[in-house]
Amino acid sequence: MELADYEKRLQELEKANRILQKKLERSEADRVDLEKTNDKNQALLKSVIRELEESKTTLEEKSWDLEQALKNLQAMQAKLVASEKMSALGVLVAGVAHEINNPVNFIYGNLIHAQKYTHDLLELVQLYQQCYPNPTSEIQEMIEASDLDFLCEDLPKLLKSMNVGTERIREIVKSLRNFSRLNEAEFKVVDIHEGLDSALMILHNRLKPKADHPGIEVIKEYGQLPPVECCPGQLNQVFINLLTNAIDALDEGIRDWELEAGQKVEEMHLMQGKSFSSISNSQSQVPIIQIRTEIVQDNWVAIRIGDNGLGMSEDVHSKLFDPFFTTKPVGKGTGLGLSISYQIVVEKHGGKMQCYSAPGQGAEFVVQIPLRQSIHDPHPC
Repeated sequence: MELADYEKRLQELEKANRILQKKLERSEADRVDLEKTNDKNQALLKSVIRELEESKTTLEEKSWDLEQALKNLQAMQAKLVASEKMSALGVLVAGVAHEINNPVNFIYGNLIHAQKYTHDLLELVQLYQQCYPNPTSEIQEMIEASDLDFLCEDLPKLLKSMNVGTERIREIVKSLRNFSRLNEAEFKVVDIHEGLDSALMILHNRLKPKADHPGIEVIKEYGQLPPVECCPGQLNQVFINLLTNAIDALDEGIRDWELEAGQKVEEMHLMQGKSFSSISNSQSQVPIIQIRTEIVQDNWVAIRIGDNGLGMSEDVHSKLFDPFFTTKPVGKGTGLGLSISYQIVVEKHGGKMQCYSAPGQGAEFVVQIPLRQSIHDPHPC
């Protein structure tokens, strides 16, 4: 190859090399630009993903908040409905108690005079028989027809049983009037024991023996309590809810128990004066509700309502005061009784409400409230 051709070929190669070098430089610049663009896109993608995750978290939190708000509204609505029902029931009960009270007092007052008049008449008949031992045949026939001896013996018993019956009605009316305080909207200084006794009176039918199960024994260990400042009607509602809960628990366990009358009497004597724990841990199959009251921390009162029923699991115990939670069959309970009771004790009275229970060990609810509401800032009833 000639030198001229070689130089020409070399120039062409150099030119081609320069072109390739420029293309390479442009490609490298494009690669750098692409990397920068890719980095930006990746950063943007990460930012979008992060924002989406944050939005998802925010939406989940808002959804949870809305669910909680809905549950709270439903619970509040149910409590308001229950409160209105109880208030209306209180008005109705107060009216019925008033209407019953007037004629019962009339009967009760007249029975005292009737007993005195009957006593005088029977003494007069006895005196007449002593003075005139030989009555006429007409009188003798009347004596035999009316069975005078039985009449003289049975009439005082009849009047006495009527007196006992009217006393019972008066006690029931008193309990109904205490229960009707549910619609009272102010704090009052009252006897806590009176409210407990009224609740027991109202639930008496569920405590007494039935054909298919024995009666529930109630052991009352009342301490020396001064009058307590509280919303009496609402506190009575708490007592009724807790006692009803205990009765339901015992009813559930009664079908598994075998009772013997002799053992029942003996064990009841042994139980007197024992603490709740000793009752729940005993081998007794006697259905028992124990109510104890005492002063704690000098200026608080504690009311303990325990039963020796089946107890409850840890899972049930943890949800006990949640609105709408219930272990009862559909139609047997709303799941609001304990929730409302907790609200009344804790929010309305600034108190405490706890439950102690284990499977097979029964349950005990402890309500503690201040003796005087000046100890804390009370909510209106």
